[in-house]
Amino acid sequence: MKKHFNRRDFIKTVAATGVGLAVSNDLLASFQPAYPEQLYKPAPVAGPMQQVRIGFVGVGLQGTSHVENLLKIEGVEIVAVCDIVESKVQRAQDMVEKAGFKRPDGYSKGDMDWQRLCERTDIDLVFSATPWQWHVPVCLAAMNSGKHAATEVPAAITMDECWQLVETSEKTGKYCIMMENCNYDKVEMMILNMVKKGIFGELVHAECGYLHDLRGVKHDMEGEGVWRRDFSMTHNGDLYPTHGLGPVMQCMDINRGNYFDYMVSFGSKTRGLHEYAVATFGADSPQAREKFTLSDVVTTVIKTMNGETIVVTHDTSLPRPYSRNILVQGTKGIVRKYPEPKIYIEGVSKTNDRWEPINRYLKKYQHPVWEESESASKGAGHGGMDYIEDYRLINALLKGIEPDMDVYDGVLMSAVRVLSEQSIAQECKTLKFPDFTRGMWKTKRELMVMTNAK
Repeated sequence: MKKHFNRRDFIKTVAATGVGLAVSNDLLASFQPAYPEQLYKPAPVAGPMQQVRIGFVGVGLQGTSHVENLLKIEGVEIVAVCDIVESKVQRAQDMVEKAGFKRPDGYSKGDMDWQRLCERTDIDLVFSATPWQWHVPVCLAAMNSGKHAATEVPAAITMDECWQLVETSEKTGKYCIMMENCNYDKVEMMILNMVKKGIFGELVHAECGYLHDLRGVKHDMEGEGVWRRDFSMTHNGDLYPTHGLGPVMQCMDINRGNYFDYMVSFGSKTRGLHEYAVATFGADSPQAREKFTLSDVVTTVIKTMNGETIVVTHDTSLPRPYSRNILVQGTKGIVRKYPEPKIYIEGVSKTNDRWEPINRYLKKYQHPVWEESESASKGAGHGGMDYIEDYRLINALLKGIEPDMDVYDGVLMSAVRVLSEQSIAQECKTLKFPDFTRGMWKTKRELMVMTNAK
């Protein structure tokens, strides 16, 4: 009799034998739970809340920014704050108290103190802004304790973690939201609005990515370099695909009538972080002796079920200006944001075959969300999109409506990171995406950010 394995037992067996990244995604996908598609439905929409009581895990740079935003949003109460650095907990507590609210309880007794926070009965939402490896453990504990979960990007860093988030959200009926702030950028939302109005015709191609000189950040032992540099030593793939990919996914209706079919990744040589260390700390320094694995430039090509192509670039180890490389192209026109927003629409642009500034389209096509929230978002992080991101989540919870993103969006974007590593490790092998929705992506549904602007 043939022995049957479930998917997680298989993955554990693979890990125990040391095969790791050499296992293809086709093989992993074959161990998805074999249940009828109709048994799987998105987590039910939560009922409206009088107030959203939040427990915050991780209040470093980005976590503190979220706390600042949340203190300005009506209907929010920050009940508890956790961080392994006690002074950061105290700083967040002081911020809440200074804003005129009750001082939240603090948790800073070691790496696992967030578990005590998740066990509280007076919290509705656990918000995680920790280093990447803690995102899934915190979210799982939150959902299993009856709370919604929100996490900074990426949602997960392994394929098994992706499945755990999906299965736990479905089982508990709790949201698991990846907080992708770039979905709320003013220009990206304008592009989304134009796409949905058919201005660019039928979409054919997009380009995006995360192109950001992080050499100084990765060598900063007082900031993210404490943990972020380690991933550049041990992983080779697109470690951070979501900032560029999030807005493009929305434009292409991914998980809402379209899906990622397969992808392939290529990695360049590795030079930038080492040369920076030599130039900054000296050729004989400990930093110069560190060995890095991450390719300086990782290029990924994705093919969607509807036939579009997407080129995703990860470039964080070389000198360069910041870019998310946003470009969307259809049968009637093309638009790009970097290095400056430009557009060409056939039959509409003033000069044939030449870019024109996007400014003259802003008034007509600015996204309703920005019309509503631009004033309130002034001064917030990343040009205001961080505030809008936080406001949209709280607004959905208070009103009892579906949030703009769901668990399937977060894990599919995060899976690009996992498959990218696998593809490069297997000499740039093309790999299929697992279907986290078990066929639900085929059902067309509108983006909440388009149908529910207020």
